[in-house]
Amino acid sequence: MESNTENNVKQQQPAQRIQIYPPTTTGVSPFWIAKYERDAKKYWDQFYRRHQDKFFKDRHYLDKEWDQYFSGSGRKVILEVGCGAGNAVFPLIATYPDVFVYACDFSQRAVNLVKAHKEFNETRVSAFVCDLTSDDLGKHISPASVDVVTMIFVLSALSPEKMPLVLQNIKKVLKPNGYVLFRDYAVGDLAQERFSTKDQQISENFYVRGDGSRAFYFSNEFLTSLFKEQGLDAEELGLCCKQVENRARELVMNRRWVQAVFRYSDSVNYSPSSEALSKSDLCCQENIKPKADAEPIKDFVVDMSEGMAVEMFGALTNDTEVIEIELGGCDIKIKVLSKEYQHTCKSTGLMLWESARLMAAILARNPSIVAGKRVLELGSGCGGICSMVAVRSASIMVATDGDRTALELLNQNIISNLRPPFLTKLVIKKLEWGNRDDIDAIKAMNNEGFEVIIGTDVTYIPDAILPLFSTARELISSNKSAEKDQAPALILCHIFRRVDEPSLLSAASRYGFRLVDKWAKGSPNNESKLNQLLVSREQFRGAYPNFSTKYHVFPIRLNSII
Repeated sequence: MESNTENNVKQQQPAQRIQIYPPTTTGVSPFWIAKYERDAKKYWDQFYRRHQDKFFKDRHYLDKEWDQYFSGSGRKVILEVGCGAGNAVFPLIATYPDVFVYACDFSQRAVNLVKAHKEFNETRVSAFVCDLTSDDLGKHISPASVDVVTMIFVLSALSPEKMPLVLQNIKKVLKPNGYVLFRDYAVGDLAQERFSTKDQQISENFYVRGDGSRAFYFSNEFLTSLFKEQGLDAEELGLCCKQVENRARELVMNRRWVQAVFRYSDSVNYSPSSEALSKSDLCCQENIKPKADAEPIKDFVVDMSEGMAVEMFGALTNDTEVIEIELGGCDIKIKVLSKEYQHTCKSTGLMLWESARLMAAILARNPSIVAGKRVLELGSGCGGICSMVAVRSASIMVATDGDRTALELLNQNIISNLRPPFLTKLVIKKLEWGNRDDIDAIKAMNNEGFEVIIGTDVTYIPDAILPLFSTARELISSNKSAEKDQAPALILCHIFRRVDEPSLLSAASRYGFRLVDKWAKGSPNNESKLNQLLVSREQFRGAYPNFSTKYHVFPIRLNSII
């Protein structure tokens, strides 16, 4: 029987190197596009919960740029759309004692920040929650009563299909010949250039950030057409260019914004004067592409604090969180990708999965599984908790993953949690399943093969199953003389997703592995044990009360029969 299996394995063609994640940018999937739209309020609530009022600078430049629209005889009524934490509201009421400001945002947290501001005064400011793509602005403001609407880095947060709804809404409350003062991201901005190298594009010029908020980049043509269709004519239009430099971090960020003034015409035949249009050079020039040798505008004010600007554009994003785990009397603290950034991450190796928690707990409770053995972990990810537990008993421990970013974070986590001699016994290696160079490099460091190979949640992609077992076949020890419980073993722990158990076992058998133990869902019996050492589900819960049992996790042991 064993000789037949061996012949079958020899006839197998070498597994092709597999690219688990698409190498090209494919954009955001329809599922996530719908989710970002549906949960837009939630993502902005999370944004303000995280940053409070520290992200944007107060916009004290408003009087320098648009004083003529705020000043004049009589009390001016202003509507600040997307007020955020009030960074435009409070400079306005401080500079112009006679203005009254309506401030709306669809984030409840943002509105709460405005109301909690020390300068908030209900006689000067009315702050309320309103989604201008669906709520009726007329319920909060009288029709045709607003002199000026400010829209500063707000329209870009919406899908372009819903932008006309916002303009239709503000027209209800804007006086005839009233103005919309606009500033927002322009095509070619640094952030857009960085997005273009990632898999975060929703549609043309529309992207999702790591925190789930979205950003659209306007061309002059798109912007003027959008407003013109709603009866809002451009009086001023310019492209603003600015270099933001952080000398301490040696970063130079080329920023581009569109700045414009639109007038709500009370006449179909109204057209802006040439004198008004000539103001389009107030930043750079109206042309979309500024001259390469153009001097940055020295007095142009950036809306974000310097540190936050760097964070927003990907240089210093604090996108990790720390997870604390108690295993076998040892406290382990690991950094993983923060939950709020996981939705845009294509690498599952930057997260901690339930199967890894279970496997690590089993190894901590039953160290004899790996005691004195050469152990390899496939798909360790950034956490590496199974390897960190196993290395305390194993003679050699090698943690592997095919994602270089995951390996970098894994190295940090291992260094922060282990001390010699365990630190020196645990080796980190890059391993893409089916990659001949990676496999040979691991064989070179251990030519005897590994007596135990472990993998947690490594069976979720159908196309990766055969390369997985092929790689395990090449790296597992060929020792046939060991007792059954000590025979070389591949131990997997997984949640069944797109690959069912019959398919998994069929693939395993093609490379000389057979199922000898499994701990399946339900009450354990004599057959549902892992190496005769697994505790029952009830005992496990008692020993590890903080372990989540949200998913049914299945550890299985497969012995090599070749």
